[in-house]
Amino acid sequence: MTSSILDSKIFAPLFHSQEMQSVFNDEARVEAFLQTEAALARAQAKLGLIPAKAAEQIDEAARSIQIDMARLAHDTGTVGYPILGLVRQLVEACGSESGGYVHWGATTQDIMDTASVLQIRNGLALIDRDLERVKKALIVLAQEHRNTVMAGRTHLQHALPITFGYKAAIWLDSIRRAEARLQQMRPRVLMAQLWGAAGTLASIGDKAELLTGVVAEELQLATPLAPWHAARDGLAEVGCGLALMTGSLSKIAFDIMIMCMDEISEVAEPFVKDRGASSTMPQKRNPISCEVIRGCNLGVAKAAGLLMNAQEADFERATGPWHAEWIGLPQAFVLAHCALSQAVFLLEGLEVFPDKMARNLDISKGLIVAEAAMMALAPHIGRQAAHDVVYEACLEAQKHDCSLYEVLAQNPGVTRHLDEDALQQVLSPSSYLGLSPTIVDRVIAG
Repeated sequence: MTSSILDSKIFAPLFHSQEMQSVFNDEARVEAFLQTEAALARAQAKLGLIPAKAAEQIDEAARSIQIDMARLAHDTGTVGYPILGLVRQLVEACGSESGGYVHWGATTQDIMDTASVLQIRNGLALIDRDLERVKKALIVLAQEHRNTVMAGRTHLQHALPITFGYKAAIWLDSIRRAEARLQQMRPRVLMAQLWGAAGTLASIGDKAELLTGVVAEELQLATPLAPWHAARDGLAEVGCGLALMTGSLSKIAFDIMIMCMDEISEVAEPFVKDRGASSTMPQKRNPISCEVIRGCNLGVAKAAGLLMNAQEADFERATGPWHAEWIGLPQAFVLAHCALSQAVFLLEGLEVFPDKMARNLDISKGLIVAEAAMMALAPHIGRQAAHDVVYEACLEAQKHDCSLYEVLAQNPGVTRHLDEDALQQVLSPSSYLGLSPTIVDRVIAG
């Protein structure tokens, strides 16, 4: 039985990432616990804290044990944490002699936090892979449509001409920043946690100063300067990094959704038979990937908020915020990767309609380049006077449903300075693209 959308069989093709689920499901979580226990034993043997033979047997048992998940669930429900039950089963697998050295001097949160970091590292690897695909898809769109002129819109109304390549380049630039944040946070997040009951590692004695570093080395993680079991900014930063990434994806999705409207129809999601179909309206082709991306973004933002709130850890071990991380962290990763997977599908197969962009560009009959007319007149009559002349011309064009060119061409105050050819050139959208193509080139060169 399932109740969460994350493990729903019905919604699995939409709000689900099987790959990311496999990083954060129970089996992966237990595997990360066992990897951490094994690394602890190996590190302690290197430092002479436990016998080498015991470490070998613990390591072998951690690799081969088949954890009784039902028993572990029962123990977790009783104890409140999964590590005591896990350690009991690992001890039994090692035998009485070597089993006595399992979990030596460690505490539950050491194992759980380090395991979470291992899962985060694996999760970020999947994010990296698909972010690369999104970037490549956006580069292709930017290159192919560098000079595809379309209407730029502000406040959902025509503003100035841009190119679709420019729009894709803006999207690409934001995705690169999201990627950079996820890369930059790694040294602050991918750190081992091995500090004992209250963070002093008093249980280890004179080798305590070395142990955390050796455990970190075994797991190829960074060594923290101080315990972070009650300072949870690292996990909060992960959540925020994922939320910023999905926010960038959601901006792209929202733009595309609007451009898919029948009244605009400048792009369409990749065609798959029945995708986006309505149960009652046969003509419908709803932008499903965009909708899922936006929904996932809201979920990731809420999960990030949960991780942010969990920073309020009391004293040397939290009494509840830590538990909230167990809810928020998997949700943030699974939904973030779901959004990313949908973005890969959307952008790699996006249908672009330059002819429709050109038609939409002309619906205002030249009003979209009113600024160009104003700036062309400004050197002759001053900027404010030029603004007033063009403003009145725009009102006249709208009133009589004619083009801006037709109105300006009949104004002696305009034709005195701009002849017919010059005015036509000024009012050509393709001649007023500003830095649109340059920005495309700069972003692609990156």
